[in-house]
Amino acid sequence: MIKIHRALISLSDKSGVIELAKELVAQKVEILSTGGTAKLLRENNIKVKDVSEYTGFPEMLDGRVKTLHPKIHAGLLALRDNEEHMQMIKKQGIGLIDMVVVNLYPFESAISKEGVTEKEAIEFIDIGGPSMLRSAAKNFASVAVVSNPRQYKQIIEELKTNNGSITRKTASELAAEVFKLTSHYDSVISSYLSSCHKREGSLMPQELKLEFDKVKDLRYGENPHQNAAFYIQKNNPQGIARLKQLQGKELSFNNILDLNSIWEIVREFKNPVVVIVKHNNPCGVAENKHLIQACQDAFECDALSAFGGIVGLNREVDEKTAKFMVESGFLECVVAPGFSQGALKLFLPKKNLRLLELDSFGEDKYDFKKIDGGLLLQDKDSGLLNENEMKVVTKTKPTKEQLKSLLFAWKVAKHVKSNAIILAKDFKTVGIGAGQMSRVDSVIIAKRKAGKKAVNSCLASDGFFPKPDSIQEAAACGVKAIIQPGGSIADKEVIQVCDQYRISMVFTGMRHFKH
Repeated sequence: MIKIHRALISLSDKSGVIELAKELVAQKVEILSTGGTAKLLRENNIKVKDVSEYTGFPEMLDGRVKTLHPKIHAGLLALRDNEEHMQMIKKQGIGLIDMVVVNLYPFESAISKEGVTEKEAIEFIDIGGPSMLRSAAKNFASVAVVSNPRQYKQIIEELKTNNGSITRKTASELAAEVFKLTSHYDSVISSYLSSCHKREGSLMPQELKLEFDKVKDLRYGENPHQNAAFYIQKNNPQGIARLKQLQGKELSFNNILDLNSIWEIVREFKNPVVVIVKHNNPCGVAENKHLIQACQDAFECDALSAFGGIVGLNREVDEKTAKFMVESGFLECVVAPGFSQGALKLFLPKKNLRLLELDSFGEDKYDFKKIDGGLLLQDKDSGLLNENEMKVVTKTKPTKEQLKSLLFAWKVAKHVKSNAIILAKDFKTVGIGAGQMSRVDSVIIAKRKAGKKAVNSCLASDGFFPKPDSIQEAAACGVKAIIQPGGSIADKEVIQVCDQYRISMVFTGMRHFKH
Protein backbone atom coordinates (compact mmCIF):
# COMPACT_ATOMS: atom_id res chain seq x y z
CA MET A 1 0.00 0.00 0.00
CA ILE A 2 1.06 3.60 -0.64
CA LYS A 3 -0.05 5.90 2.19
CA ILE A 4 -0.86 9.37 0.89
CA HIS A 5 0.39 12.18 3.13
CA ARG A 6 0.98 14.93 0.57
CA ALA A 7 -0.58 15.42 -2.90
CA LEU A 8 0.18 17.91 -5.64
CA ILE A 9 -2.79 18.96 -7.83
CA SER A 10 -2.24 21.04 -10.98
CA LEU A 11 -4.87 20.77 -13.70
CA SER A 12 -5.89 22.12 -17.07
CA ASP A 13 -9.15 20.12 -17.07
CA LYS A 14 -10.53 20.69 -13.57
CA SER A 15 -13.70 18.60 -13.93
CA GLY A 16 -14.37 16.35 -10.94
CA VAL A 17 -11.42 17.58 -8.89
CA ILE A 18 -13.46 19.06 -6.03
CA GLU A 19 -14.83 15.68 -4.98
CA LEU A 20 -11.35 14.13 -5.12
CA ALA A 21 -9.79 17.00 -3.16
CA LYS A 22 -12.47 16.77 -0.47
CA GLU A 23 -11.69 13.09 0.03
CA LEU A 24 -7.97 13.89 0.31
CA VAL A 25 -8.76 16.48 2.97
CA ALA A 26 -10.94 13.92 4.76
CA GLN A 27 -7.91 11.61 4.81
CA LYS A 28 -5.79 14.46 6.29
CA VAL A 29 -3.67 14.79 3.14
CA GLU A 30 -1.76 18.06 2.63
CA ILE A 31 -2.56 19.53 -0.80
CA LEU A 32 -0.10 21.54 -2.88
CA SER A 33 -1.45 23.36 -5.92
CA THR A 34 -0.81 25.99 -8.57
CA GLY A 35 -2.56 28.98 -10.17
CA GLY A 36 -6.14 28.44 -11.29
CA THR A 37 -6.39 25.03 -9.62
CA ALA A 38 -5.45 26.46 -6.21
CA LYS A 39 -7.96 29.28 -6.72
CA LEU A 40 -10.78 26.82 -7.52
CA LEU A 41 -9.99 24.65 -4.51
CA ARG A 42 -9.98 27.66 -2.15
CA GLU A 43 -13.29 28.85 -3.59
CA ASN A 44 -14.68 25.49 -2.50
CA ASN A 45 -13.27 25.83 1.04
CA ILE A 46 -10.48 23.32 0.47
CA LYS A 47 -7.23 24.16 2.22
CA VAL A 48 -4.24 24.25 -0.15
CA LYS A 49 -0.65 25.45 -0.08
CA ASP A 50 0.71 27.19 -3.17
CA VAL A 51 3.60 25.36 -4.83
CA SER A 52 5.50 28.66 -4.88
CA GLU A 53 5.19 28.89 -1.08
CA TYR A 54 6.29 25.25 -0.76
CA THR A 55 9.35 25.64 -3.00
CA GLY A 56 10.20 29.18 -1.89
CA PHE A 57 10.40 30.13 -5.55
CA PRO A 58 7.75 32.18 -7.41
CA GLU A 59 5.90 31.18 -10.55
CA MET A 60 7.58 33.06 -13.39
CA LEU A 61 7.84 33.63 -17.14
CA ASP A 62 4.07 33.97 -17.55
CA GLY A 63 3.51 30.63 -15.82
CA ARG A 64 6.04 28.72 -17.94
CA VAL A 65 7.95 27.84 -14.77
CA LYS A 66 5.87 26.63 -11.82
CA THR A 67 6.78 23.13 -10.76
CA LEU A 68 10.23 22.66 -12.31
CA HIS A 69 12.01 22.67 -8.96
CA PRO A 70 14.16 20.14 -6.99
CA LYS A 71 11.73 20.25 -4.03
CA ILE A 72 9.03 18.92 -6.36
CA HIS A 73 10.95 16.36 -8.37
CA ALA A 74 13.17 15.12 -5.55
CA GLY A 75 10.03 14.71 -3.46
CA LEU A 76 8.58 12.54 -6.22
CA LEU A 77 11.67 10.58 -7.28
CA ALA A 78 13.24 9.74 -3.92
CA LEU A 79 13.29 5.99 -3.26
CA ARG A 80 11.67 5.49 0.12
CA ASP A 81 13.65 2.30 0.83
CA ASN A 82 17.00 3.86 -0.14
CA GLU A 83 18.75 5.14 2.99
CA GLU A 84 21.06 7.46 1.06
CA HIS A 85 18.09 9.04 -0.78
CA MET A 86 16.21 9.61 2.45
CA GLN A 87 19.24 11.16 4.18
CA MET A 88 19.71 13.56 1.25
CA ILE A 89 16.00 14.49 1.28
CA LYS A 90 16.19 15.24 5.01
CA LYS A 91 19.41 17.21 4.67
CA GLN A 92 17.94 19.45 1.96
CA GLY A 93 14.67 19.96 3.81
CA ILE A 94 12.62 18.35 1.05
CA GLY A 95 9.25 16.77 1.80
CA LEU A 96 7.97 13.66 0.07
CA ILE A 97 5.06 13.89 -2.37
CA ASP A 98 2.97 10.73 -2.47
CA MET A 99 0.37 11.63 -5.10
CA VAL A 100 0.33 13.76 -8.23
CA VAL A 101 -2.97 14.76 -9.86
CA VAL A 102 -2.07 16.38 -13.17
CA ASN A 103 -3.50 16.65 -16.66
CA LEU A 104 -1.95 18.45 -19.58
CA TYR A 105 -2.51 21.63 -21.57
CA PRO A 106 -4.95 20.71 -24.39
CA PHE A 107 -2.42 20.97 -27.23
CA GLU A 108 -4.34 18.66 -29.58
CA SER A 109 -7.62 20.56 -29.30
CA ALA A 110 -5.78 23.89 -29.58
CA ILE A 111 -4.19 23.07 -32.93
CA SER A 112 -7.48 21.72 -34.29
CA LYS A 113 -9.03 25.20 -34.08
CA GLU A 114 -9.18 27.05 -37.37
CA GLY A 115 -6.66 29.86 -37.74
CA VAL A 116 -4.44 28.97 -34.78
CA THR A 117 -0.91 30.30 -35.30
CA GLU A 118 2.32 28.47 -34.58
CA LYS A 119 3.10 30.98 -31.83
CA GLU A 120 -0.27 30.34 -30.17
CA ALA A 121 0.10 26.57 -30.51
CA ILE A 122 3.53 26.56 -28.84
CA GLU A 123 2.08 28.08 -25.67
CA PHE A 124 -0.10 24.97 -25.34
CA ILE A 125 2.97 22.71 -25.11
CA ASP A 126 3.02 21.57 -21.49
CA ILE A 127 6.44 21.16 -19.89
CA GLY A 128 5.91 21.00 -16.13
CA GLY A 129 2.92 18.65 -16.37
CA PRO A 130 4.63 15.86 -18.33
CA SER A 131 7.74 16.25 -16.17
CA MET A 132 5.80 15.71 -12.95
CA LEU A 133 3.81 12.84 -14.45
CA ARG A 134 6.94 11.06 -15.61
CA SER A 135 8.78 11.59 -12.32
CA ALA A 136 5.84 10.23 -10.34
CA ALA A 137 5.25 7.34 -12.75
CA LYS A 138 8.91 6.29 -12.63
CA ASN A 139 8.58 6.00 -8.85
CA PHE A 140 5.17 4.27 -8.91
CA ALA A 141 6.28 1.95 -6.10
CA SER A 142 5.90 4.93 -3.76
CA VAL A 143 3.84 7.52 -5.66
CA ALA A 144 0.30 7.40 -7.10
CA VAL A 145 0.01 9.39 -10.32
CA VAL A 146 -3.47 10.41 -11.49
CA SER A 147 -3.58 11.76 -15.06
CA ASN A 148 -7.24 11.61 -16.08
CA PRO A 149 -10.50 12.73 -14.41
CA ARG A 150 -11.97 9.32 -15.31
CA GLN A 151 -9.61 7.83 -12.68
CA TYR A 152 -10.95 9.94 -9.79
CA LYS A 153 -13.82 7.64 -8.85
CA GLN A 154 -11.50 4.65 -8.43
CA ILE A 155 -9.01 6.71 -6.40
CA ILE A 156 -11.72 8.04 -4.08
CA GLU A 157 -13.04 4.53 -3.46
CA GLU A 158 -9.55 3.18 -2.67
CA LEU A 159 -8.75 6.07 -0.33
CA LYS A 160 -11.97 5.39 1.60
CA THR A 161 -11.51 1.62 1.65
CA ASN A 162 -7.80 1.68 2.55
CA ASN A 163 -7.71 4.54 5.09
CA GLY A 164 -5.96 6.99 2.78
CA SER A 165 -3.82 4.49 0.88
CA ILE A 166 -3.59 3.31 -2.74
CA THR A 167 -2.65 -0.25 -3.67
CA ARG A 168 0.62 -0.94 -5.47
CA LYS A 169 -1.32 -2.66 -8.25
CA THR A 170 -3.37 0.49 -8.89
CA ALA A 171 -0.24 2.66 -8.77
CA SER A 172 1.41 0.45 -11.39
CA GLU A 173 -1.64 0.65 -13.67
CA LEU A 174 -1.77 4.44 -13.26
CA ALA A 175 1.91 4.72 -14.18
CA ALA A 176 1.37 2.73 -17.38
CA GLU A 177 -1.42 5.13 -18.34
CA VAL A 178 0.94 8.06 -17.83
CA PHE A 179 3.58 6.81 -20.24
CA LYS A 180 0.88 6.06 -22.81
CA LEU A 181 -0.44 9.61 -22.36
CA THR A 182 2.91 11.38 -22.58
CA SER A 183 3.97 9.29 -25.57
CA HIS A 184 0.85 10.31 -27.46
CA TYR A 185 1.18 13.94 -26.32
CA ASP A 186 4.76 14.17 -27.58
CA SER A 187 3.90 12.49 -30.88
CA VAL A 188 1.13 15.03 -31.55
CA ILE A 189 3.53 17.91 -30.88
CA SER A 190 6.20 16.31 -33.04
CA SER A 191 3.77 15.79 -35.92
CA TYR A 192 2.51 19.36 -35.65
CA LEU A 193 5.97 20.92 -35.67
CA SER A 194 7.05 18.65 -38.53
CA SER A 195 4.02 19.74 -40.55
CA CYS A 196 4.94 23.39 -39.90
CA HIS A 197 8.42 22.81 -41.28
CA LYS A 198 8.10 20.19 -43.99
CA ARG A 199 11.06 19.29 -46.08
CA GLU A 200 11.27 21.33 -49.25
CA GLY A 201 9.25 19.73 -52.03
CA SER A 202 7.37 17.38 -49.68
CA LEU A 203 3.68 17.79 -48.88
CA MET A 204 3.54 14.79 -46.57
CA PRO A 205 4.95 14.39 -43.03
CA GLN A 206 8.39 12.83 -42.79
CA GLU A 207 7.27 10.67 -39.88
CA LEU A 208 3.77 9.33 -39.28
CA LYS A 209 2.63 8.23 -35.84
CA LEU A 210 -0.86 6.82 -35.49
CA GLU A 211 -2.61 5.83 -32.28
CA PHE A 212 -5.99 4.19 -31.95
CA ASP A 213 -8.19 3.12 -29.05
CA LYS A 214 -10.15 -0.12 -29.26
CA VAL A 215 -13.90 0.39 -29.20
CA LYS A 216 -14.75 -3.29 -29.08
CA ASP A 217 -13.89 -6.74 -30.33
CA LEU A 218 -15.96 -7.91 -33.30
CA ARG A 219 -17.41 -11.38 -33.78
CA TYR A 220 -15.03 -11.90 -36.73
CA GLY A 221 -13.45 -10.07 -39.66
CA GLU A 222 -14.35 -10.20 -43.34
CA ASN A 223 -14.72 -13.96 -42.91
CA PRO A 224 -15.59 -16.09 -39.85
CA HIS A 225 -12.06 -17.50 -39.50
CA GLN A 226 -10.53 -14.00 -39.06
CA ASN A 227 -10.29 -12.28 -35.66
CA ALA A 228 -11.21 -8.59 -35.69
CA ALA A 229 -11.77 -5.46 -33.58
CA PHE A 230 -12.97 -1.88 -34.15
CA TYR A 231 -10.60 0.97 -33.27
CA ILE A 232 -11.00 4.74 -33.47
CA GLN A 233 -8.29 7.33 -33.85
CA LYS A 234 -7.11 8.49 -30.44
CA ASN A 235 -8.57 11.82 -29.30
CA ASN A 236 -9.84 12.58 -32.81
CA PRO A 237 -13.00 10.61 -33.56
CA GLN A 238 -14.39 11.54 -36.98
CA GLY A 239 -17.09 10.20 -39.27
CA ILE A 240 -18.11 6.60 -38.59
CA ALA A 241 -16.23 6.66 -35.27
CA ARG A 242 -19.10 8.83 -33.97
CA LEU A 243 -21.89 6.36 -34.81
CA LYS A 244 -24.72 5.98 -32.32
CA GLN A 245 -26.59 2.69 -32.68
CA LEU A 246 -30.31 2.93 -31.88
CA GLN A 247 -31.48 -0.58 -32.78
CA GLY A 248 -30.47 -3.95 -34.13
CA LYS A 249 -27.76 -6.57 -33.99
CA GLU A 250 -24.13 -5.84 -33.26
CA LEU A 251 -22.27 -4.28 -36.19
CA SER A 252 -19.99 -6.60 -38.12
CA PHE A 253 -16.59 -5.87 -39.67
CA ASN A 254 -18.16 -5.68 -43.14
CA ASN A 255 -21.02 -3.50 -41.86
CA ILE A 256 -18.55 -0.91 -40.61
CA LEU A 257 -16.65 -0.91 -43.91
CA ASP A 258 -19.89 -0.40 -45.86
CA LEU A 259 -21.09 2.29 -43.47
CA ASN A 260 -17.87 4.19 -44.01
CA SER A 261 -18.29 3.97 -47.78
CA ILE A 262 -21.89 5.13 -47.62
CA TRP A 263 -21.10 8.09 -45.40
CA GLU A 264 -18.31 9.20 -47.73
CA ILE A 265 -20.92 9.46 -50.49
CA VAL A 266 -23.78 10.92 -48.45
CA ARG A 267 -21.80 13.93 -47.29
CA GLU A 268 -21.02 14.94 -50.90
CA PHE A 269 -24.59 16.18 -51.34
CA LYS A 270 -26.37 19.22 -49.92
CA ASN A 271 -29.87 18.37 -51.17
CA PRO A 272 -31.72 15.32 -49.77
CA VAL A 273 -29.95 12.19 -50.98
CA VAL A 274 -30.33 8.45 -50.49
CA VAL A 275 -27.47 6.03 -51.09
CA ILE A 276 -27.55 2.23 -51.10
CA VAL A 277 -24.25 0.37 -50.71
CA LYS A 278 -23.53 -3.31 -51.24
CA HIS A 279 -20.09 -4.84 -50.77
CA ASN A 280 -18.43 -1.41 -50.53
CA ASN A 281 -19.91 -0.10 -53.80
CA PRO A 282 -23.02 2.05 -54.30
CA CYS A 283 -25.79 0.23 -56.17
CA GLY A 284 -28.16 3.18 -56.12
CA VAL A 285 -27.84 6.93 -55.53
CA ALA A 286 -30.57 9.54 -55.93
CA GLU A 287 -31.00 13.20 -55.03
CA ASN A 288 -34.43 14.84 -54.78
CA LYS A 289 -36.07 17.63 -52.80
CA HIS A 290 -38.48 14.98 -51.48
CA LEU A 291 -36.67 12.34 -49.42
CA ILE A 292 -39.22 9.64 -50.20
CA GLN A 293 -38.72 10.17 -53.95
CA ALA A 294 -34.94 10.03 -53.56
CA CYS A 295 -35.35 6.76 -51.68
CA GLN A 296 -37.59 5.25 -54.35
CA ASP A 297 -35.23 6.35 -57.14
CA ALA A 298 -32.17 4.91 -55.36
CA PHE A 299 -33.86 1.51 -54.88
CA GLU A 300 -35.13 1.50 -58.47
CA CYS A 301 -31.58 1.75 -59.85
CA ASP A 302 -30.78 -1.84 -58.84
CA ALA A 303 -33.46 -3.37 -56.64
CA LEU A 304 -31.86 -6.81 -56.86
CA SER A 305 -28.54 -5.64 -55.43
CA ALA A 306 -30.27 -3.45 -52.84
CA PHE A 307 -31.48 -6.60 -51.05
CA GLY A 308 -29.34 -6.97 -47.92
CA GLY A 309 -27.71 -3.59 -48.51
CA ILE A 310 -27.01 -0.58 -46.34
CA VAL A 311 -28.97 2.64 -46.80
CA GLY A 312 -27.59 6.09 -46.00
CA LEU A 313 -29.47 9.39 -45.94
CA ASN A 314 -28.41 12.97 -45.22
CA ARG A 315 -31.76 13.97 -43.71
CA GLU A 316 -33.86 12.74 -40.80
CA VAL A 317 -35.79 9.65 -41.87
CA ASP A 318 -39.51 10.46 -41.93
CA GLU A 319 -42.41 8.03 -41.63
CA LYS A 320 -43.10 7.80 -45.39
CA THR A 321 -39.49 7.00 -46.21
CA ALA A 322 -39.27 4.47 -43.38
CA LYS A 323 -42.45 2.74 -44.59
CA PHE A 324 -41.02 2.40 -48.10
CA MET A 325 -37.77 0.90 -46.77
CA VAL A 326 -39.60 -1.55 -44.51
CA GLU A 327 -41.68 -2.75 -47.46
CA SER A 328 -38.66 -2.97 -49.80
CA GLY A 329 -37.27 -6.12 -48.22
CA PHE A 330 -34.28 -7.13 -46.10
CA LEU A 331 -31.75 -4.44 -45.24
CA GLU A 332 -28.66 -4.67 -43.03
CA CYS A 333 -28.41 -1.07 -41.79
CA VAL A 334 -29.94 2.37 -42.13
CA VAL A 335 -27.76 5.35 -41.20
CA ALA A 336 -29.00 8.94 -41.04
CA PRO A 337 -28.65 12.15 -38.98
CA GLY A 338 -31.86 11.18 -37.18
CA PHE A 339 -35.18 9.32 -37.24
CA SER A 340 -38.68 10.63 -36.56
CA GLN A 341 -40.70 8.90 -33.85
CA GLY A 342 -43.03 7.52 -36.52
CA ALA A 343 -40.07 6.09 -38.45
CA LEU A 344 -38.66 4.44 -35.31
CA LYS A 345 -42.01 2.75 -34.63
CA LEU A 346 -42.11 1.35 -38.16
CA PHE A 347 -38.57 -0.01 -37.90
CA LEU A 348 -39.08 -1.47 -34.41
CA PRO A 349 -40.48 -4.87 -35.51
CA LYS A 350 -37.33 -5.38 -37.63
CA LYS A 351 -35.33 -6.49 -34.60
CA ASN A 352 -32.17 -7.34 -36.53
CA LEU A 353 -32.14 -4.15 -38.62
CA ARG A 354 -29.37 -1.87 -37.39
CA LEU A 355 -30.48 1.77 -37.07
CA LEU A 356 -27.58 4.18 -36.73
CA GLU A 357 -27.49 7.89 -36.05
CA LEU A 358 -24.62 10.00 -37.34
CA ASP A 359 -24.79 13.77 -37.52
CA SER A 360 -21.11 14.60 -37.93
CA PHE A 361 -19.89 15.52 -41.39
CA GLY A 362 -16.26 15.97 -40.35
CA GLU A 363 -13.62 13.99 -42.19
CA ASP A 364 -10.00 13.01 -41.86
CA LYS A 365 -7.41 14.90 -43.84
CA TYR A 366 -5.62 11.77 -45.05
CA ASP A 367 -6.48 8.41 -46.54
CA PHE A 368 -4.47 5.37 -45.44
CA LYS A 369 -3.91 2.08 -47.24
CA LYS A 370 -2.24 -0.66 -45.21
CA ILE A 371 0.19 -2.96 -47.00
CA ASP A 372 2.37 -5.75 -45.61
CA GLY A 373 5.22 -4.08 -43.75
CA GLY A 374 4.14 -0.54 -44.47
CA LEU A 375 1.51 2.09 -45.10
CA LEU A 376 0.49 4.24 -48.04
CA LEU A 377 -0.65 7.78 -47.26
CA GLN A 378 -2.50 10.21 -49.50
CA ASP A 379 -4.76 13.23 -49.24
CA LYS A 380 -8.46 12.41 -49.21
CA ASP A 381 -9.98 12.58 -52.69
CA SER A 382 -12.00 15.73 -52.07
CA GLY A 383 -11.81 16.99 -55.66
CA LEU A 384 -15.10 18.20 -57.15
CA LEU A 385 -16.07 20.17 -60.25
CA ASN A 386 -18.48 22.84 -61.34
CA GLU A 387 -19.81 23.52 -64.82
CA ASN A 388 -17.11 26.11 -65.57
CA GLU A 389 -14.31 23.56 -65.05
CA MET A 390 -15.57 21.10 -67.65
CA LYS A 391 -14.18 21.27 -71.18
CA VAL A 392 -16.53 20.31 -74.03
CA VAL A 393 -14.49 18.40 -76.64
CA THR A 394 -17.20 17.22 -79.07
CA LYS A 395 -19.21 18.95 -81.78
CA THR A 396 -22.42 18.21 -79.89
CA LYS A 397 -22.73 20.32 -76.77
CA PRO A 398 -24.41 18.99 -73.61
CA THR A 399 -27.65 20.66 -72.57
CA LYS A 400 -27.95 22.38 -69.19
CA GLU A 401 -29.92 19.41 -67.89
CA GLN A 402 -27.25 17.01 -69.14
CA LEU A 403 -24.51 19.04 -67.48
CA LYS A 404 -26.29 18.73 -64.15
CA SER A 405 -26.68 14.97 -64.63
CA LEU A 406 -23.03 14.66 -65.59
CA LEU A 407 -21.91 16.48 -62.43
CA PHE A 408 -24.19 14.26 -60.32
CA ALA A 409 -22.78 11.10 -61.93
CA TRP A 410 -19.24 12.43 -61.49
CA LYS A 411 -19.77 12.76 -57.73
CA VAL A 412 -20.96 9.16 -57.56
CA ALA A 413 -18.09 7.85 -59.72
CA LYS A 414 -15.62 9.08 -57.12
CA HIS A 415 -16.92 6.46 -54.68
CA VAL A 416 -17.20 3.45 -56.98
CA LYS A 417 -14.34 0.95 -57.27
CA SER A 418 -12.33 1.41 -60.45
CA ASN A 419 -12.95 0.80 -63.25
CA ALA A 420 -16.15 2.75 -62.54
CA ILE A 421 -18.97 3.60 -64.93
CA ILE A 422 -22.10 5.47 -63.82
CA LEU A 423 -25.25 5.88 -65.89
CA ALA A 424 -27.53 8.64 -64.60
CA LYS A 425 -30.67 10.51 -65.49
CA ASP A 426 -31.34 13.85 -63.84
CA PHE A 427 -30.26 13.27 -60.23
CA LYS A 428 -30.45 9.50 -59.96
CA THR A 429 -28.32 6.57 -61.03
CA VAL A 430 -29.89 4.06 -63.41
CA GLY A 431 -26.92 1.71 -63.85
CA ILE A 432 -23.54 1.23 -62.16
CA GLY A 433 -20.60 -0.86 -63.37
CA ALA A 434 -17.89 -1.30 -60.74
CA GLY A 435 -14.50 -2.88 -60.10
CA GLN A 436 -13.84 -4.47 -63.49
CA MET A 437 -10.41 -5.11 -64.94
CA SER A 438 -11.37 -3.45 -68.26
CA ARG A 439 -13.42 -0.28 -68.63
CA VAL A 440 -15.58 -1.64 -71.42
CA ASP A 441 -16.73 -4.47 -69.12
CA SER A 442 -17.89 -1.87 -66.58
CA VAL A 443 -19.86 -0.14 -69.35
CA ILE A 444 -21.48 -3.44 -70.35
CA ILE A 445 -22.46 -4.16 -66.72
CA ALA A 446 -23.85 -0.65 -66.20
CA LYS A 447 -25.98 -0.80 -69.37
CA ARG A 448 -27.22 -4.29 -68.43
CA LYS A 449 -28.22 -3.04 -65.00
CA ALA A 450 -29.98 -0.03 -66.51
CA GLY A 451 -31.83 -1.83 -69.32
CA LYS A 452 -34.27 0.52 -71.07
CA LYS A 453 -33.51 3.24 -68.51
CA ALA A 454 -30.14 3.74 -70.23
CA VAL A 455 -31.88 5.52 -73.14
CA ASN A 456 -31.03 9.26 -73.03
CA SER A 457 -28.83 8.75 -69.96
CA CYS A 458 -25.54 10.43 -69.07
CA LEU A 459 -22.36 8.45 -68.40
CA ALA A 460 -19.51 9.18 -65.99
CA SER A 461 -16.19 7.35 -66.12
CA ASP A 462 -13.68 7.63 -63.28
CA GLY A 463 -10.77 7.24 -65.71
CA PHE A 464 -10.08 7.90 -69.39
CA PHE A 465 -11.10 5.55 -72.20
CA PRO A 466 -8.11 3.65 -73.63
CA LYS A 467 -10.17 2.61 -76.68
CA PRO A 468 -13.40 3.72 -78.39
CA ASP A 469 -15.11 0.37 -77.67
CA SER A 470 -16.71 1.76 -74.49
CA ILE A 471 -18.22 4.63 -76.49
CA GLN A 472 -19.69 2.20 -79.01
CA GLU A 473 -21.28 0.19 -76.17
CA ALA A 474 -22.64 3.38 -74.61
CA ALA A 475 -24.07 4.59 -77.92
CA ALA A 476 -25.80 1.24 -78.45
CA CYS A 477 -27.84 1.64 -75.27
CA GLY A 478 -28.78 5.29 -75.86
CA VAL A 479 -26.24 7.31 -73.83
CA LYS A 480 -26.34 10.98 -74.91
CA ALA A 481 -23.57 12.63 -72.85
CA ILE A 482 -20.31 11.50 -71.26
CA ILE A 483 -17.99 12.96 -68.62
CA GLN A 484 -14.45 11.60 -68.28
CA PRO A 485 -10.95 12.81 -67.30
CA GLY A 486 -9.38 12.73 -70.78
CA GLY A 487 -5.64 12.27 -71.24
CA SER A 488 -5.58 9.01 -73.21
CA ILE A 489 -3.51 8.57 -76.38
CA ALA A 490 -6.83 7.45 -77.84
CA ASP A 491 -8.63 10.73 -76.99
CA LYS A 492 -8.82 11.86 -80.61
CA GLU A 493 -10.33 8.56 -81.77
CA VAL A 494 -12.74 8.50 -78.80
CA ILE A 495 -13.95 12.02 -79.63
CA GLN A 496 -14.44 11.08 -83.27
CA VAL A 497 -16.66 8.14 -82.29
CA CYS A 498 -18.68 10.43 -80.00
CA ASP A 499 -19.17 12.84 -82.89
CA GLN A 500 -20.22 9.95 -85.11
CA TYR A 501 -23.01 9.04 -82.67
CA ARG A 502 -23.79 12.69 -81.77
CA ILE A 503 -22.82 12.11 -78.14
CA SER A 504 -21.57 15.13 -76.22
CA MET A 505 -18.43 14.65 -74.17
CA VAL A 506 -16.71 16.78 -71.55
CA PHE A 507 -13.21 16.40 -70.10
CA THR A 508 -12.53 17.08 -66.42
CA GLY A 509 -8.73 16.91 -66.34
CA MET A 510 -9.20 15.00 -63.06
CA ARG A 511 -9.63 11.30 -62.40
CA HIS A 512 -11.21 9.44 -59.49
CA PHE A 513 -9.53 6.02 -59.24
CA LYS A 514 -10.60 4.09 -56.15
CA HIS A 515 -8.65 0.89 -55.50
